[in-house]
Amino acid sequence: MTVSRTATDGAKTQRAGRKEAEDAGIELGELSEMLGYPLKRAQLKIFEDFLRCMAPLQLTPAQFSVLLLLERNPGRNQTEIASTLGILRPNFVAMLDGLEARELCSRVRSANDRRSHHLVLTDKGRAALARAKKLVAAKHEARLNELLGPANRAALVAMLTKIADEF
Repeated sequence: MTVSRTATDGAKTQRAGRKEAEDAGIELGELSEMLGYPLKRAQLKIFEDFLRCMAPLQLTPAQFSVLLLLERNPGRNQTEIASTLGILRPNFVAMLDGLEARELCSRVRSANDRRSHHLVLTDKGRAALARAKKLVAAKHEARLNELLGPANRAALVAMLTKIADEF
């Protein structure tokens, strides 16, 4: 089996993380071998980098995801978007309040069901999303692509998708 340089670098990074914990006097034991632990640590690092990248626009990963979905799916209701992203209803309503206050999206009452709201991007939201997509591609995703390489990136996306879909 051939191990790519980036996979070897990833193993070094994981060992370095374990070494930091050990240097602090914390024994990770079995935790360091469980899939969830490095997965969560990786998620935290990715979110930190994303937030740094999006600092000029003040967008979180979840807000960016909502704007992306609204761009591709105009007029979908709150429940559909929240469910697709796995965001609890109360959290989603609060997030929408914030996006609406910033005039990035708006809720339009459904003509068929007065309890339901359709979501649409505003012109300001489209402009912010266009800027955000450029920043993400040029900085955040570019760093991840450099770290992993195209083959490992594709394999990781496939593995994570499999876990999300089948576990």
